[in-house]
Amino acid sequence: MRIDRVEIFTAHLPLKRPFRIAIGEVIVAETLFVRISTDDGQYGMGEANLLTPIVGETQETALAAARALARLLIGKDPLDIETRVVEMRRFLLHSATTRCGFDMALHDLAGKVAGLPLHALLGGGRRTITTDHTIGIDTTESMLAQAVEIVARGFPAVKIKVGSTVEEDVEHVARIREAVGPKILLRIDANQGWDCPSAIRALRAMEPFSVQYCEQPVARWDLVSMRYVREHTSIPIMADESLFDEHDALKLVSSQACDFLNIKLAKSGGIHVALKINAIAEAAGIRCMVGCMSESRLGLTAGAHLVSARPNIAFADLDGADMLRDDPVLGGMAYAAGGVITLPEGPGLGADLDPGYLASLECSEVM
Repeated sequence: MRIDRVEIFTAHLPLKRPFRIAIGEVIVAETLFVRISTDDGQYGMGEANLLTPIVGETQETALAAARALARLLIGKDPLDIETRVVEMRRFLLHSATTRCGFDMALHDLAGKVAGLPLHALLGGGRRTITTDHTIGIDTTESMLAQAVEIVARGFPAVKIKVGSTVEEDVEHVARIREAVGPKILLRIDANQGWDCPSAIRALRAMEPFSVQYCEQPVARWDLVSMRYVREHTSIPIMADESLFDEHDALKLVSSQACDFLNIKLAKSGGIHVALKINAIAEAAGIRCMVGCMSESRLGLTAGAHLVSARPNIAFADLDGADMLRDDPVLGGMAYAAGGVITLPEGPGLGADLDPGYLASLECSEVM
């Protein structure tokens, strides 16, 4: 079996409402879909969802990188995923999101060849997964209304974007806690929006509101401040933008800068490296979360399989597709009552894109 064709589809996914975080706003999510086909007629699908302020890739640069990666892979064995990932990383080290689309497609293809769903291909079982739902930075009234709606839909946890002013952030968390009651889990994500003194002041003020954890309170590179924040507040700290690959995971664990790690396939370059991150975390006694950008259910399905396959991944933040206006995915994970995510039964991802939708997209083909 050899790779004989790679198709790269350029897609724009409008959100239901603008989604603002401390470092930017998303109105339309930019994505590349990757289809890797073999000389015996089989194919795998992947997604590279681009949040530029975090990953440093635009759709234009990612498309150029994807064409180069496609040329690199043509004629090679798609089932030798270890070698393919090493080749791609050596060739385009700083294009993690683009590589993610290829990594995902290779794993989807391998699952189809083996006749196994991805979680089983990874050596794991099918277990119950629940996701939170996220509220972007907005007016207090809008954030309160969204929180009430999330709880009414049965989600067990609300994730609140913070990282504006300390006063606004504390007010938002306090008002949302009052609105949703004491039993709903609250999680916050600063997206690097605070400096060290602000983070400590904000988190100490939020301690009465039973916040489960805070993601990335300070700049991604400032592990010294992140450790200081962790040591001087009681709310656990989760690394997000500080964590791209297994080397970052080792630095975070060694520096004792966080309590949890947030793995995102779009940051890690895909499933292969994500497994390495989780292994390092598990060896250090640190639990992980699989988070998301604004992926379609294609990309999120890969993340859900990963969560299911690795019990050390204790948290899931896989709500991105629920924020999209349209859903072009056939099969794949589904949102059920109580924030539960159900996995598909089919081999590989168990997800594909509607052929009519794919035909409407601009496509670059490498053979």
